[in-house]
Amino acid sequence: MKPSSFSRAGLLTALGLALVTPAAAQSGEEYEQAPIRYTATAPKDAITKIEARLQSGDLKLEGDDRTKMLRLLRELDIPVESQVIVFAKTSFQRERIKPSTPRAIFFNDDIYLGWVPGGLFEVASMDPELGPIFYGFDPHEETVPNKARFGRDEDCLRCHGGQFVRGIPSVFVRSVHSDESGDPLLKFGSEVVDHRTPFNERWGGWYVTGHHGQALHRGNVFVREQKGELVADLTKGANITNLAPFFDLRPHLTDTSDIVALMVMEHQLATHNALTRAAFAARRMMHYQQSVQRDLKEEVTAEPTYDSVRRVIENSAQDVVDHLLFKDEAALPEGGIQGSPAFREMFQKRGQRTAAGKSLRDLDLKHRLFRNRCSYLIDSPQFTALPRPLRERIYQRLARALHPTEPDPRYAYLPADERARIVAVLRATHRGLPADWLAN
Repeated sequence: MKPSSFSRAGLLTALGLALVTPAAAQSGEEYEQAPIRYTATAPKDAITKIEARLQSGDLKLEGDDRTKMLRLLRELDIPVESQVIVFAKTSFQRERIKPSTPRAIFFNDDIYLGWVPGGLFEVASMDPELGPIFYGFDPHEETVPNKARFGRDEDCLRCHGGQFVRGIPSVFVRSVHSDESGDPLLKFGSEVVDHRTPFNERWGGWYVTGHHGQALHRGNVFVREQKGELVADLTKGANITNLAPFFDLRPHLTDTSDIVALMVMEHQLATHNALTRAAFAARRMMHYQQSVQRDLKEEVTAEPTYDSVRRVIENSAQDVVDHLLFKDEAALPEGGIQGSPAFREMFQKRGQRTAAGKSLRDLDLKHRLFRNRCSYLIDSPQFTALPRPLRERIYQRLARALHPTEPDPRYAYLPADERARIVAVLRATHRGLPADWLAN
């Protein structure tokens, strides 16, 4: 896509983002129709609250870009330690991005915030019912009464509206082959990364700090084409702990692009998408069923009664549980990975713990990413807002997967002691479990 086709407010196209007109979005995607009405529905995400505070004067973002970014991170409760850095020109700010001036991304459980020093702030904020909402913020503009500072721009949907993750507004990381100027050599393909992506296919176009033994990934390396083939020395990008040789660190907020933070973010993005996809499917099918029931003068029910509706909701529940329980997770390198102590400590402190000190945020990093393989996003507002029939079936499938003596064979990779730990954490910390969950 040509740079001139990108407008002000996309997001993270390496965390993947770009463009479509509202009219095209309205007619081209099912989520623009009833009952979702993505573009026409006012969001209720964290940025709407920040925007209201800016408009009222309760919040002022003052100073230079760096100072404004630090204040915004504090207001949104996004830790600086979450910083990861991408140098591929896969954002609408591609003219600013190159290996010597890369883009930083910060995140918490619900928000992703991107920034090229000197450029715009880019935000993807998870709405409990709509999924990701995309905003642009120009730190160089002055606050004007009745003018939004965070502009919601559906242009972002050209990539984030179904091009790379079909059928939903989505957030994602791409691994691309980037040359020394940051241009991706797209003829050689790219990967949309999730927990199943092999280690050696990750982080093309990204900077990566941390140790990972003898295994190689695509980060920290520039590629070139020679006689129709990709040429790259991946050993040059291995086990990097200092990014200073690559670019000037001073404009950035910290000096890492942590390997563990990257893997945590990739898990989050894929799970957010699974929740969005399942919620939209369940709402559409219940809307369809109730419309037919009204047309046929049948009793309008809040439960799925048609076989086709039940099948879709059951399949959606299975997809969510697969993501929550890290089904088909790719192996870590032999010996595991080691990232920044600052990110690890920050991330683990943010979770609720049992009386015995266990949490869904406990990292493993030797054999797998998490010690207890059930995603902490089960505690997210997006999970809580799932349609009740879908959420009930997710709990039922989780109960079968985590049963102490007769677990679902689909999740046979979870040993008995890990299942017991997950159950203990959920019972102690998760609000919303049915009273009789896993009673037998």
